[in-house]
Amino acid sequence: MTTVERTIKVLWRGRWQRWPRWVARATMLWAVIYALFGLVCVLNGTSLLPFGGDSGAPVLGWAVVALGALAALVGAAVVRYGLRPALRVLLRVACGLAGITAFSLLMDVITLMVGQGVDSRAAAVNKVMAAVGAGLLAATARSDRRDAGTDAPAPSAAPRLAQLAAWAGTLAFVPYAVMKLIWASGGTFAGTTGAEMLAASERNGASGTFLTLASWGLDPTVLLAGLGVFLLWGLVRPWGQVFPRWTPFLRGRRVPRWLPLAPALLGAATLAPYGVAGVGYLTLVTTGAVTMRRGDFPSPGDALLVGWIGIVAFAVYGIALTVAARSYWLRTRVPAG
Repeated sequence: MTTVERTIKVLWRGRWQRWPRWVARATMLWAVIYALFGLVCVLNGTSLLPFGGDSGAPVLGWAVVALGALAALVGAAVVRYGLRPALRVLLRVACGLAGITAFSLLMDVITLMVGQGVDSRAAAVNKVMAAVGAGLLAATARSDRRDAGTDAPAPSAAPRLAQLAAWAGTLAFVPYAVMKLIWASGGTFAGTTGAEMLAASERNGASGTFLTLASWGLDPTVLLAGLGVFLLWGLVRPWGQVFPRWTPFLRGRRVPRWLPLAPALLGAATLAPYGVAGVGYLTLVTTGAVTMRRGDFPSPGDALLVGWIGIVAFAVYGIALTVAARSYWLRTRVPAG
């Protein structure tokens, strides 16, 4: 081990040992900022609804203020009195509320990555802040359960059920990837050619990067799906718990739990309910209970076919990601000393 690697190891361990002391203060600071953000939105009449509507906007703004105030009070109590059982319960309640508020953040991230703007900037900022707060609140609720002197469990594979879920989540994206690659290569699917899909993407505000990749036969959403599958398998295989040998200064070191768990939990909290709700809606469309607009497709039937392919992929992957994230959480948990 080189001198630089030893120094990094000491600094890494020192920060890990100290984090329970400052996480409650960080949570309290976030809560104050979040409450002020909600109050400013209320006073300015800024809607925090996803589509920027006015109906119910003040109520949601005041809800943000209330959540921030609750988290600030609880954080201050933890700093002053330590983590008591009642405070842990309140932290978990606030964490759950923040997680609900951050719902669909991943869809905003994907929208921005493909070059389209979000429906409401204020709502997007609210989701980002809520997601950060959910992480801080969860960390504070568990801050007394860390023991820096306890070794982490050895890297291990997930149980059979979690690995089967990973296979299901991977295979669910195959029809989606095939459909997208047919369009990206200039072919026709669901009555729509690749050129027509490219024109529709440009009409819907896709960025130049997205359009360039699509014109080269590389659909950016397929690349994102590939990253999602990589994350999924990293959660269920031992290599997802250790940095690879080719990473400088970090080779052989344990991957911090939050690094894969943060995107996994965000993805699971977004895609699983989004996909399940989508399956319910498409079932109603298929049975004729409700109608579906054809959008950019020649007929409602074509739009329904594409909808089923996309929604099933999101639903199965979201559930698989939930199972894999839970398994990773349990397998990498450091026992209290």
